[in-house]
Parts: sequence; structure tokens; C-alpha cells
Amino acid sequence: MNTQGLLIADEDLATRKQMAELFIDAGYQVTVPSSVAGALYGILKKTVNVVLLSTRFDELLATELIPLLKKANRDLTIILVASELPMALLRKARHEGIFYHALKPVQPGDEEELRQVVKCAFEKAKQHEYKDGPTA
Repeated sequence: MNTQGLLIADEDLATRKQMAELFIDAGYQVTVPSSVAGALYGILKKTVNVVLLSTRFDELLATELIPLLKKANRDLTIILVASELPMALLRKARHEGIFYHALKPVQPGDEEELRQVVKCAFEKAKQHEYKDGPTA
């Protein structure tokens, strides 16, 4: 898997658009599905390495969606992007296997944390790929 496929699953259309522009400009192949079915399609087709997931997407909570995404691809790197998050929800998301919890960008300049964590997530995915060999 040599692509740098990034999937953005966020309930808020404006946030999806903002993040898509940010990462397209950075050279990533960005997929912005409008439904869980669309997200699963990209993950099952192995065109996605990293997912930016909000607390809710397509009427499902992140904690409901994370196990489903991980079943589709256990090596998937999921970054939970949320500002306000109850501790119980964050603990459950960590238990389900998220890579990182990033704060949702609100003001100009807030995107730097997200840029860095996405870069790190792709480096991790690349290391995992080298260790296990290419996937079929």
C-alpha cells in the first residue's frame, strides 16, 4: 500500500471541507464520504490508511464506529478529532484502538496539531507495512 489515503469522517460538512482542503494541499489522497457505507468502501478497498473521525458520523457515535472500521481493516490508524469529549467516551475510544485524540481546529493556526499527527500516523503505517511486508 503505497498511497497516503486519508479518509475524513465528520458529521459537519464545513469541517470536512476545511480538513479536506488542508490535507489535499499537503499532498494526501483524501476521501470524504457522506456515509458509513462510503467510509467502509474505501477502507475495504485498501485505499485508506488513516481516518480522521469526529465524535459522530452518519448518526453513529465514534465508539460504535471504531470497532466496525477496525474489523474492516485491523491495521487502520484512526485519529479521533473532537473538542468537547466526555472522559468516558474518550476512554472507550482509546480501548477500541484509536491512534490519537486531536482537538478540532477552530481558529486559523489550530491545524498544526492535526498536520503533525496525520504525518506521524502515515509514518507508523509505513513502518507497519515494511515490518509485515506488502499486503495483497
